Amino acid sequence: MADEAHLKWELAMKDEMLSLEENQTWELVKMPAKKKVLQNKWIFWVKQEAGGVQRYKARLVVKGFGQREGIDFHDIFAPVVKMTSIRTILSIVAVKGLYLEQLDVKTAFLHGDLEEEIYMRQPAGFEVIGKESWVCKLKRSLYGLKQAPRQWYLKFDRFMLDIGFARSNADHCVYLQRFNDGDYIILTLYVDDMLVAGTNMKKIDDLKKRLANQFSMKDLGEAKQLLGMQITRDKKKKKLWLSQEGYVKKVLERFNMHESKAVTTTLVSQFKLSKEQGAKSDEEIAHMKTVPYASAIGSLMYAMVSTRPDIAHAVGVVSRFMKNPGKEH
Repeated sequence: MADEAHLKWELAMKDEMLSLEENQTWELVKMPAKKKVLQNKWIFWVKQEAGGVQRYKARLVVKGFGQREGIDFHDIFAPVVKMTSIRTILSIVAVKGLYLEQLDVKTAFLHGDLEEEIYMRQPAGFEVIGKESWVCKLKRSLYGLKQAPRQWYLKFDRFMLDIGFARSNADHCVYLQRFNDGDYIILTLYVDDMLVAGTNMKKIDDLKKRLANQFSMKDLGEAKQLLGMQITRDKKKKKLWLSQEGYVKKVLERFNMHESKAVTTTLVSQFKLSKEQGAKSDEEIAHMKTVPYASAIGSLMYAMVSTRPDIAHAVGVVSRFMKNPGKEH
């Protein structure tokens, strides 16, 4: 089993390097004088896909904390689609009976063009023979660079506008195209994940082809899962459900709550919390530093804004004490 996993990770690394080469992410040059050369590292994870399929993923990441503002980067802001936009569009999909497809951009950040002159060490284990001392002069964005998300978004945004889509004024990650015959397509972008909703499947397929010609894409077909949310539909009844059961189970396991008893209400009336219950003694303060209180609340907040508005009051109450929580909290 260990040898099999090792082979899968090795193949994932080679696949990443192939993507970098095909994208012409860098060119090898001799070490420049008086130039900062950034380090890099590998990140590994297993991605769960619809149907329980596991994909071994490896990503080469620049250690961007070594970048200098005003020299190695300037603007870094990139918008992210709002969860309210996703829910609104999914409700339209359900009521109107629209097609709902999902796409994934392979190595999305690599598509962004760089404006700054940036150098990086060759990835360990993939040095070019005879040029081991040479460095990579980046031509495209790479994961870990502070400006990478922004450069990817700008390139994608330009492409969408060029092919006739209009950007939403309320959410800059939502795009709409209307056709003369009354058909329309709505596309939402969340970093490298796309939801495409529309009235006509042929026109959606045409959009997929145009996207695939411009970017390295993976067509995931009918949308079943997005951002940890499972999507199920009853098209005849025009209903759509979002579920985060898998996410909630992972959160419970992470904070050792998976064997706890369930309750019928999120915050019973006799359950009173106050600032006075915060840690006071040195012993209690030291203990609470080992408790991932803020992290637990952050995990709850994601479920709250995504699919569980019913826990909003309870999360709001416990979040008041993040500065100095006590054992009661």
